[in-house]
Amino acid sequence: MKTLFIDCGMGAAGDMLSAALFELLPDREGFLAELNGAGIPGVEFRPVREKKNGVCGTHMHVIADGEEEQPYEDSSEAHAHGRGHHHDHEHEHEHSHGDGHCHEAAGTDGGHGHHHVHRGIHDIDSIVTALNVPEKIKHDVRAVFSIVAEAEAEVHGETPDNIHFHELGTMDAIADITAVCMLIDRLAPDRIAASPVHVGAGFVNCAHGVLPVPAPATALILKNVPIYGGRVQGELCTPTGAALLKYFVDEFGRMPIMKADCIGYGLGTKEFPGNANMLRVMMGEQAGSTDEITGLECNIDDMSAEDIAYAQRQLLDAGALDVFTQSIYMKKNRPGTLLTVFCKPDRAEEMSELIFMHTSTLGVRESVYSRRVLDREFSCVQTPYGSVRLKRSFGYGSSKEKFEFDDLSEIAENAGVSLREARAIAEEAEKNNLK
Repeated sequence: MKTLFIDCGMGAAGDMLSAALFELLPDREGFLAELNGAGIPGVEFRPVREKKNGVCGTHMHVIADGEEEQPYEDSSEAHAHGRGHHHDHEHEHEHSHGDGHCHEAAGTDGGHGHHHVHRGIHDIDSIVTALNVPEKIKHDVRAVFSIVAEAEAEVHGETPDNIHFHELGTMDAIADITAVCMLIDRLAPDRIAASPVHVGAGFVNCAHGVLPVPAPATALILKNVPIYGGRVQGELCTPTGAALLKYFVDEFGRMPIMKADCIGYGLGTKEFPGNANMLRVMMGEQAGSTDEITGLECNIDDMSAEDIAYAQRQLLDAGALDVFTQSIYMKKNRPGTLLTVFCKPDRAEEMSELIFMHTSTLGVRESVYSRRVLDREFSCVQTPYGSVRLKRSFGYGSSKEKFEFDDLSEIAENAGVSLREARAIAEEAEKNNLK
């Protein structure tokens, strides 16, 4: 399985992600010509190889109307329509911002003044519609902007249509998002994984006052995504970076077991003492998947077999990955039952409640396990007696396939044959499909 892994150990920003992905391409010059021909008004991309903390990487310079765009100091990047913010003056700025801004904090330092431009989501949609790119990429660009717009709207208590953007509406932000969408389309990974996102620590100054990192819009976008802070002071993950991750990443967690064919580094210009401000990506074949599961267990010596079986069924119906029992001897040498439940970590509390509800135990032990699993895909095989699902599993140098038992048993009943004969019917139908 062709897998792209994004290392977010120093957060994520649009320009750093586009630069890192750009390094994975074999034909960079050809893609650069395509990118500059996408029709983003007044924008030119200039990737430059640089070195940071002794590591070579790419910094993606975005030139808009002859100047390199920089983030604004004025910080509420999205404003509700009619809020009364007026920006007809120039701002000198550094890396200082807050509530929901989409400027690429992790990637850029301030440099010179810029006139603020307000654009609504419909203005941005008009720009995207005119781009010289396939419709799929336009769809992706709009979807990423929508994630930010919806977060900003919720933060400000407005609807997305009433949100006006500062830097999100400027051409460099449109450029960053378009570049990443085009690069993902060109690289065409089967699966995208990412590490937990380092969001930074401390506070940022904004038009609404001093706010904690991550800024409200970023925090909202990263809801249900594993994030962490640390000792690095500053905003490491921007709303643009967060939205790109939220839209494209299939799974967040540990780096999967994979054979990396190519590695790319996207560099930011902001300096964080003792920390390399870079984003790393890796592309290669994944041998299989890894994830974490939670194990819950308890000892029971005062329940009947029927009651334990009922508890098992309730847990499985509620979404437990597996439930099983083992015979044990407890204190005073009494025979008992060890009940074990495996579930996703975010379901541990719910499963614990069900264990307490349906068993007599007074305590539940909890452990976290790392596991390796084969990747799976399903297909349907049509037989004269109905369809049968075929599960294929692969990874770690192994591949196997198996018909779903419930489907085979239904075929056997419908056809009035044995389970063995039903399996032969399904196998014959699969061979005919392959022909």
